[in-house]
Amino acid sequence: MKIRNKTLRFIEFFLVGVIMGVAEDILAVSLSTGERITFKVIWIVFLVALPFAIISEYVVDHPRFWKTILRLKDENEVEKRQNSS
Repeated sequence: MKIRNKTLRFIEFFLVGVIMGVAEDILAVSLSTGERITFKVIWIVFLVALPFAIISEYVVDHPRFWKTILRLKDENEVEKRQNSS
């Protein structure tokens, strides 16, 4: 992966994963508990949202995640093996 792609992926992770995760968690805290939103609440929500954003972006959204987990074989590799036999 090129440096530019890594930077773009990090920006995507930060903006979508963390900011949206924090926003939805703050909304959930506010609606479900009626707690006043303070910087302390935002900090706690951020700390809770961060690991889930990392897991979803860098693990589940990884291009080969499902192939690795389900041990799926690439169709091109299967065709190459069949043609070479």
